[in-house]
Amino acid sequence: MDLVRAHADTMKSIFYSRFFILLPWVLIVIIVMDIDTKRSSVRSTAGSYLARLGDPQRRERPAHAAPSGANRTALLAAQSSRPSRPHTAGRCRKRSFTLLANTFRHGATALFHWVVVEDAGARTDLVARFLARCGVPYTHLHALTPRRFKRSGMPRATEQRNAALGWLRTHRATREPGVVFFADDDNTYSLELFEEMRSTRGVSVWPVGLVGGRRYERPIVENGKVVGWYTGWRADRPFAIDMAGFAVNLEVILANPRALFKRRGAKPGMQESDFLKQITKVEDLEPKAKNCTQVLVWHTRTEKVNLGNEPKRHQDSLMIEV
Repeated sequence: MDLVRAHADTMKSIFYSRFFILLPWVLIVIIVMDIDTKRSSVRSTAGSYLARLGDPQRRERPAHAAPSGANRTALLAAQSSRPSRPHTAGRCRKRSFTLLANTFRHGATALFHWVVVEDAGARTDLVARFLARCGVPYTHLHALTPRRFKRSGMPRATEQRNAALGWLRTHRATREPGVVFFADDDNTYSLELFEEMRSTRGVSVWPVGLVGGRRYERPIVENGKVVGWYTGWRADRPFAIDMAGFAVNLEVILANPRALFKRRGAKPGMQESDFLKQITKVEDLEPKAKNCTQVLVWHTRTEKVNLGNEPKRHQDSLMIEV
């Protein structure tokens, strides 16, 4: 009887934890998509973002066995499409998604989860169709950026990143090992980077290539500690680092529920510093990529599409999604 009860409890545990307890095997990728709409704005708190997400679309797949001794810590990579670039949000959107899906599909040594946050009042069919057949487990959300914050010179993807943080705080538990990484469809990633960040205990950092008008920017490391920044812009920033240059342990995110990307008083280029100084100190940063001497991610901007020969009215006999 005890054996039957134990088996039933085990099956129940598996049922309820299929998505949550398998986090050590999950690489969660949060994508921020921009859809320019005229709908009402969202308020700048994680709770209000979540209230507007609706019932997220979600797809899972069975866990694969990891090699013996493999690091089972999950990764969360939050990627944002830039709201100020409509060509990325529209015509380049599927192309960017395809490149990222291929990278994430090959970069995950264990179960991988992709959280997509569209900058829109509702999930779009184009993104939903792509995710349904991309071969990567996903959760599809949306959070609208108010039009007044889409002006040139305003920080980007604030509402979407905060919605992603709120989703994590609602759907993850402090006992679950994981690492949060904010990705971008403008970036190119070495598969080594995913393994580098898995061992993050607090906040880890590494160099980023082709950024800030330089071949690379990086944290300056002495005796295993970050002591400064090699950067082409505002070296006086508390954390003079690109969004692609750091990762945060999930426990740190959950232990600091008020830590968000600022909208009020925020300035472009300062979101990384504004966020990181809420959760860590420079002296506590963990250098990765051989003490920040190796570039494993590059800031490669999406090229603007040339459609100079595209007819104003559709002339082909077929309507093909691009």
